[in-house]
Amino acid sequence: MEPQLDTTSGDYADAQATGLENAVYLRLMVPLGSWWRDPLLGSRLHELAREKDTPRVRLLAEQYASTALKSLLDTKQASRIEVNSEAWHDGWLRLAVRVWDAGGHESLFHHPVAVGG
Repeated sequence: MEPQLDTTSGDYADAQATGLENAVYLRLMVPLGSWWRDPLLGSRLHELAREKDTPRVRLLAEQYASTALKSLLDTKQASRIEVNSEAWHDGWLRLAVRVWDAGGHESLFHHPVAVGG
């Protein structure tokens, strides 16, 4: 097991990661191509900071997140992933990410994404 990352601060939490929470968090938070060890890890979600919160941008956020998480399906760490977005509050949208691990256990993650309000 590895220490769980705190999704609000990015630091290690006092808990141990029991599933795919760290893998999901890193793939959504790291800008695509910026990690030296794996240039394919990460997402394009950071690009939405200059966009207005519109249905088109929420759809883009879902697509960017799905693309970033696809490697979990390719490596069979996850058997299924669903991503939905919602307007959250001024300047933010929120992704609801449901991930089923290889054993069929479902986890729900909420991920905030900055948008240009």
